[in-house]
Amino acid sequence: MDAKTIISEELGLPARAVFAVLDLFADGGTVPFIARYRKEATGGLDEVQIHAIGERSRYLGELDKRRETVLATIEEQGKLSEDLRARLMECRSKTDLEDLYLPYRPKRKTRAEAARRRGLEPLAQRIIGQPPTGNPQQDAVAFVDPGRDVPDVDAALAGARDIVAEIMAERADLRALARDFTQKTGTVVSKVIKKAIADGQPTRFEDYYDYSEPVSRIPSHRFLAIQRGEREGIVRVKIEIDADALEGRLRHGMRHHRSSPWGKQMLLAVADGWKRLLRPAVEKDVFSALKEKSDLAAVEVFAENLKNLLLAAPLGEHPVLGIDPGFRTGCKCAALDATGTMLEYQTIFPFEKNRTDEARRILCDLAARHGATAIAVGNGTASRETMEFAREAIKGTPARDAMVVSVSEAGASIYSASEIAREEFPDLDLTVRGAISIGRRLQDPLSELVKVEPKAVGVGQYQHDVDQGMLAEKLDQVILTCVNGVGVEINTASAPLLSRVAGIRPAVAKNLVAHRAANGPFRKRRDLLKVKALGPRAFEQAAGFLRIRGAKNPLDASAVHPERYALVETMAEDLGVNLPDLVGNAGLAEMIEVSNYVAEDVGELTLADIVLELGKPGRDPRAKFEAPSFREDVKTIEDVKEGMTFTGIVTNVTAFGAFVDIGVHQDGLVHISQLRNWYVKDPHLVVKAGETIRVRVLQVDLARKRIGLTART
Repeated sequence: MDAKTIISEELGLPARAVFAVLDLFADGGTVPFIARYRKEATGGLDEVQIHAIGERSRYLGELDKRRETVLATIEEQGKLSEDLRARLMECRSKTDLEDLYLPYRPKRKTRAEAARRRGLEPLAQRIIGQPPTGNPQQDAVAFVDPGRDVPDVDAALAGARDIVAEIMAERADLRALARDFTQKTGTVVSKVIKKAIADGQPTRFEDYYDYSEPVSRIPSHRFLAIQRGEREGIVRVKIEIDADALEGRLRHGMRHHRSSPWGKQMLLAVADGWKRLLRPAVEKDVFSALKEKSDLAAVEVFAENLKNLLLAAPLGEHPVLGIDPGFRTGCKCAALDATGTMLEYQTIFPFEKNRTDEARRILCDLAARHGATAIAVGNGTASRETMEFAREAIKGTPARDAMVVSVSEAGASIYSASEIAREEFPDLDLTVRGAISIGRRLQDPLSELVKVEPKAVGVGQYQHDVDQGMLAEKLDQVILTCVNGVGVEINTASAPLLSRVAGIRPAVAKNLVAHRAANGPFRKRRDLLKVKALGPRAFEQAAGFLRIRGAKNPLDASAVHPERYALVETMAEDLGVNLPDLVGNAGLAEMIEVSNYVAEDVGELTLADIVLELGKPGRDPRAKFEAPSFREDVKTIEDVKEGMTFTGIVTNVTAFGAFVDIGVHQDGLVHISQLRNWYVKDPHLVVKAGETIRVRVLQVDLARKRIGLTART
């Protein structure tokens, strides 16, 4: 069965659609482009399904390469039977392939190999055969040979058992049996290492000092926490199973016969093989499987949070004053125009007695002169105090209508010191760059956050513990989906944002920005082909996701792909209107009879998208911005009391609940059992990162700086 058919079968997707996706990938297609503009070929598969096809195709490709190596190695040994070849060819997982290969893998010196060199293989085969006759003690005499390091009968039988133990441990079916038994019935157990807590100081892992949970049910966040505790030397972790029950199954698999005089030797060999050879391997495999499963769950949590953060409602094109707050070093203020261009910056010291009036004057002057409609204050140190100062300062001034908004500054310091920030603002101090970033995050979170390494935005769960390759790939997928889903204004976008558009590599994004700087704004999409290294293939992939507001052709500001412009012009002609009159007119768009335009290369799925886009061209799918607000009478965790209610912002959603910023520099936790719709097992189905919710305080632990909240108010 070829890879395409296997993928279709495993993912439950139509073979024709899978074949089409893989062909489009081979032709340089990107996931966003395929999902949006090749729906007829794929049958309307979404990005998740298309990604899954690509991932499984890569895995099967790697599996095929490894299979070729395994086949060649076994063939060189002269041991490749037709039956073995067939079994190897049927493998669909690397684990199954390696299990079959294990007996033929070149080994370091083992006890079994040493026993074979001493001529004990025939004796081992008698144990395996479990004949009804014979006497192990007597039959082993023939194998005693002090010259070959077999001094007596006991040594001969021990060596033979070593061979049987290795054969048992290397049998693919028995390895699979042991793994399955451990996964279904095993228990993950963690115990504290007493010397690690000899000083009596509390640790983050107190819940796992004496803890156990079935392998089959342990959630990802608890497994990752236990593993971290083990790495930090606080707890010791193992998997416990009913070894007697498993050994019984292994003996059955080895055709053990109690009535055979060789039965005891088989019993001893299996027990030794399980304890010495198979158990460590199986435990490693099960831990690896748990780690992979937990990594995947944690990565999905991170990806969902990142998506919601990237797609947070933008303030939009409004002048903003961004402030990076601070007590001793002052507050860095950056005035931005509606497109995020930095106009001016100043440092004010509102918390120094003799400089408060000066700070008030500077802030009001900046806000008024540049027409700021909002003041964005980073939510770090001095945030609440700075917000209160700004609100009081602008009262009765020309800037009095500016809203004062708290903005997450997670990752802002990472951005400020990054190469991207140095290229954007080579002559500015890190803290000024931070103020600019805070202001831009309010204007357009997506455009600014793509410049920050995803792991630095503070919405992950054990992100430093999971497989970093898996995490990077998944987060990259999320960013691509968000950027292309929203669309990018080509004449104002930064190179980092443009590099996330389908088909545009980082080098081409820089070329695009350089071309824009040298030649002025792009007037039409076709002008993209003048950009160095942006050829027809890249144009095909990228054009539909790039917007040019104010272009002569109104379709250049929409998600309609240039390859369909002629079709839309025909639609306008058939309606008896000019193209500009059709684009943006939902009433006219609804009058289009889609079935009249179905052709060999365009079907109803694509036509439906076109009609929808014509009604609302270039529509931003993100929600409308609403300014969050915190209680003004509560500023620190010491002010928080049980029973208080707050309006807070969800900063992070995990498998066990949601963290909420209530404006006291310490997020509170709403456990999953305290969420609204608490019976829904996945918190992401109840709340989203960036969402504003009402919460009530259940408890405050000042010593550990923990706030317990409930959303079931």
